[in-house]
Amino acid sequence: MQTKKRVVVTGFGAVCALGRNTDEIWGAIKDYQMGYARHPMNDQSVTAKFFGKIEFPIELKSVPKRIAKNLPRFARIGMSASEQALCLAFGEDPVAEMDKHYSPFDRGVVLGTGWGGVDSTIDNNDMYVESGLASPLSTIFSMHSVWTGSVSMAWNMRGYQNTLVAACATGNIAIGDACELIRNGRAKCMLAGGSESITGDYNVWSVDILGALSKEQEDPAKACCPFSKGRSGFVLSEGSAVLVLEDLDEALKRGATIYAEIGGYANYSDAYDITAPAEDLLGRAMSIEKAIEDAGLNVSDIDYINAHGTSTQLNDLNETNTIKKVFGERASSIPISSTKSYTGHLIAAAGAIETVFCIKTLQTGMAPATINLACPDPLCDLDYIPNEHRHLETVDNVLNINYGFGGANSCLVVRRYS
Repeated sequence: MQTKKRVVVTGFGAVCALGRNTDEIWGAIKDYQMGYARHPMNDQSVTAKFFGKIEFPIELKSVPKRIAKNLPRFARIGMSASEQALCLAFGEDPVAEMDKHYSPFDRGVVLGTGWGGVDSTIDNNDMYVESGLASPLSTIFSMHSVWTGSVSMAWNMRGYQNTLVAACATGNIAIGDACELIRNGRAKCMLAGGSESITGDYNVWSVDILGALSKEQEDPAKACCPFSKGRSGFVLSEGSAVLVLEDLDEALKRGATIYAEIGGYANYSDAYDITAPAEDLLGRAMSIEKAIEDAGLNVSDIDYINAHGTSTQLNDLNETNTIKKVFGERASSIPISSTKSYTGHLIAAAGAIETVFCIKTLQTGMAPATINLACPDPLCDLDYIPNEHRHLETVDNVLNINYGFGGANSCLVVRRYS
């Protein structure tokens, strides 16, 4: 039987309210900063008051204007993260460097979003209703695949292309599926990740009316407090993160810097409810168990878990019970944290940016604290690294766990390359 190819990370980039790039974002996390603030909506019926909004301009250095003009906000943010990732992997002229090592047909794109350009769609609909006219690019702005297609054009990536939509699990699944393409020899280099931006009144209202968003009205420390007794919902945030994945042999051949390896991946469904997690825990547990198995590891080999940790009552308890189910007696001794306590919830970008945080933990040995954990829920009684970062003496294998509406469950094993 043919051995699967090993897949490594040679570049990554990120943008969110905490910073323009990975260094700024990780620095903000080290300083315990929160990337969300009080931004009440115009519609007073919206309960949520806290959002993670990017308040600096999104600059694109190398994206041609003919492409940039077609980008709704989520895609523009995503292009910035993509540009960073490719430049880290291949230098300031990534196309020229990629062309030295890969055919355009050997490099592909798997990117995802939950809502895509729905804000632009609503805006253009409103303009049309009022005046009978709207932007001639309205259809382009509404396409979930506009970012994916724009990346392929900007950097001449003519291989496999797919746009994933799996709600809050999108970023993780995009990375996992891209990894599988390389493992199975269908690509040699892939760009993978997620992006999200939803700030329009109607679209925020449509999430708020479900009761999913934080009910906190004044205190940011209570707005997003995963695993806390008083948690009341997630903070909706903008952002994007993207990874460059390569076949290990090809990366070594070109002398690439290798930041981590994607050791394992799994994806299973709840098939239970469109918003609530399954009470039997099986889809979530299978995703973790099979990802660890796929990596050739045992539960005893996992050194840190970046949890989904949304700060919702249902998810945090269900996730706690899932980890207990998978890890048994060892569950209480594994360092676990939710970095959403810093970023808020980036929806489709959550799994991707949290994979970047896993890589930073491997690089630095710092497991980020779960901040705002002043009053833990007694039922969420695992080691959620409360309030102070922890330096881990050994950190070789980490898990990134993500779940999404529709019952999507995913898990990545990110390991130290050796």
